[in-house]
Amino acid sequence: MATEIFGEMLYCPETDYLTEFPSPESLKKRIIISTKPPKEYQQSDSIRKPMPNGSEPSEEESWGPELPDSVAKLKTEDRNSSDEDQEDINTSDNKSNQQGVRQYKHLIAIHGGKSKGSMKNRLKDDVKVRRLSLSEKKLKSASESHGADLIRFTQRNILRVFPKGERVKSTNFRPYIGWLYGVQMVAFNMQGHGKSLRLMQGMFRANGGCGYVKKPEFLIRTLPHEEVFDPKKPPSRKQILKVKVYKGDGWRLDFSPTHFDRFSPPDFYTKVSIVGVPADCAKNKTRVKTDTWYPVWDEEFEFKLRVPELALLRIEVKDKDKGKDDFAGQTCLPLSELRHGFRSVPLYDRKGKKYKSVTLLMRFKLETLN
Repeated sequence: MATEIFGEMLYCPETDYLTEFPSPESLKKRIIISTKPPKEYQQSDSIRKPMPNGSEPSEEESWGPELPDSVAKLKTEDRNSSDEDQEDINTSDNKSNQQGVRQYKHLIAIHGGKSKGSMKNRLKDDVKVRRLSLSEKKLKSASESHGADLIRFTQRNILRVFPKGERVKSTNFRPYIGWLYGVQMVAFNMQGHGKSLRLMQGMFRANGGCGYVKKPEFLIRTLPHEEVFDPKKPPSRKQILKVKVYKGDGWRLDFSPTHFDRFSPPDFYTKVSIVGVPADCAKNKTRVKTDTWYPVWDEEFEFKLRVPELALLRIEVKDKDKGKDDFAGQTCLPLSELRHGFRSVPLYDRKGKKYKSVTLLMRFKLETLN
């Protein structure tokens, strides 16, 4: 079925498994299948056992089984068949199954599945390229105790992180824990609008917004003396990002006159922050400009950076109120592609949709310290 649908687009390894990733160039307009090999399917059980108190669901329990229910149902029906019927069809079925398994296994480019034992064992380097899935809790724990092993694993394999099953309101975890350690696949609840989803939107504005962002070289290759990058101990080199916020405009065109305040114009201020390795994280904000739809701040902020390749610039405008401040627009930009000089920066709503008219006039400058 897969070969009939995808045809030559389907990438099939020449051997039983890959020992290294193909180049992005060789995978242009190709489709890769990553799933459990047939042997692991045979060991699956469609009936889920109750989890002990305090344990978290597995990848399949959180995101649905990779093995279709129809296949699991057929297995159950086969087990319930009589011995006499089994003897009649056993020989032909075995030949058919073996042939099907060989054909199916040939389609799997990257083998996925569960790794047993300790986290150290799960992240152990193997001859074949593989895909490992971890919950957000296990990733956080691994980053604290096996950070170097995580990065070494992601240099040759694919790591996928998914939200914990308890997130019943479709909230999201902080994606940066994964990105700092080279995790290729950070799964999101796309309906969970908030800071985490905005960071994801900002990260993937890079590279033309095509959905693919290449990792920095220090996350792909080992450093001198076989060391790997450590987000908690970044290099000593420093750069300074200067961000100047001049003014804002467009709210009067995109919002009703009483959207922010019923009897007076809004009181806008702008928050500017850096998200990245712990040493780079910082935030600032402008003064509040009262009673105006056309705020002029003319304020500059400086951020000292050690790993700008992994940093995002967050910008958010709010209307100051006695209670909770009102949201007035936001954007998130990757520093790796930030253009220097004067820029008209468009703002987006909470869900990431760009406003028609709301913009900030800003200036960016990145300097390297001697």
